[in-house]
Amino acid sequence: MPRANRSFVPGQIWHITHRCHERAFLLKFKRDRRTYLDWIYEARRRYGLCLLNYVVTCNHVHLLVKDTAEDAIARSMQLIAGRTAQAFNLRKRRQGAFWEDRYHATAVETGEHLRCCVIYIDLNMVRAGAVSHPADWPHGGYREIQNPPARYRMIDLAALSASCGFERLQDFQRAHREWVASAVERGVLTRDTCWTDAVAVGSAAFVERVKHDLGSRGKWREVVTGASYCMLRQETGAYSLDFG
Repeated sequence: MPRANRSFVPGQIWHITHRCHERAFLLKFKRDRRTYLDWIYEARRRYGLCLLNYVVTCNHVHLLVKDTAEDAIARSMQLIAGRTAQAFNLRKRRQGAFWEDRYHATAVETGEHLRCCVIYIDLNMVRAGAVSHPADWPHGGYREIQNPPARYRMIDLAALSASCGFERLQDFQRAHREWVASAVERGVLTRDTCWTDAVAVGSAAFVERVKHDLGSRGKWREVVTGASYCMLRQETGAYSLDFG
């Protein structure tokens, strides 16, 4: 399974996006989205994948993950994407690519920038017009964050809460509800490509550090300063980033 090679950066948080081949709606059936989630749970069990948030749509997925063990993310993505595609192709007696060539990974700074990314993921299907609130989409992380299941949890709520700057989970959950409610009420639903196309998003110091860590691979990447964040721009025409 082709993938974006990445180096192990302990504690770094990545926003991963992976699209179906030619943006086809290959995940339009609930059973296929459920299959994807089942393999996320298996990756958590096998490799210790630290998942902070997610949404599985009809033609792409968003995962927010944290580096906790070397190769955990890469091996997890290979397992999840590969087994989901295999199950679909077998059922449909189909051949050919299921996913785009590689997934894209954006480094996200903890704190305020991470909070914005969490909400961006939550609002994905609201932006698409499929639901009016994230709680109405069963294949996203909002429900699990607000009502953690007794069994088969996928999101590491302690890690998510701490990374967003909260000491108590209850305080984070309350703030999370308020952030989402405010965004929905104000109609803040515009797609922001920084979360899907950039190499890194955060403060100027954070982005410059990521650029430095990339060495020669970051030399020609442009640092762009926005109203509330800086980002390291992806190379034109390239979807995936090689951190290897």
